[in-house]
Amino acid sequence: MHELPRQLSVDDLAELFECRTQLVEELATRENPLVAARELVRELSDEAKREAFDAHPSIGASRLSARSAAEQGTDDDPEVLDELARLNREYEARHGFRFIVFVNRRPRRDILEVLESRIDRPTPVERETALDELVSIAEDRWRQR
Repeated sequence: MHELPRQLSVDDLAELFECRTQLVEELATRENPLVAARELVRELSDEAKREAFDAHPSIGASRLSARSAAEQGTDDDPEVLDELARLNREYEARHGFRFIVFVNRRPRRDILEVLESRIDRPTPVERETALDELVSIAEDRWRQR
């Protein structure tokens, strides 16, 4: 398991955060970028936050990066996938951004309950949770390298 790095390149960070975004560009200029990430994500504009959220695939999506596919597991039950798709649409309609969760190698079926519990939360609270989850995903990805 790797300790959090003192410096990472844009390419390293893009892999951890799914692609090159304003967040990744800014983090690449910082010492201890994954430590700085929790504070920096809160300083981003709403547009940059949404860009960072949109870089991550929806839970249960058919097109995933290799890393996301490994993290989300192989629960391909059509009922689970249909329910995830429905809940993802409901979540995005309610909050205006993609549902972000640190899956932590749990099966997709287990994520249904998490997604259901977060839909009706106030959007500002949910945005803060999503930002924390985004950084937790990146930290875990670094440690699993």
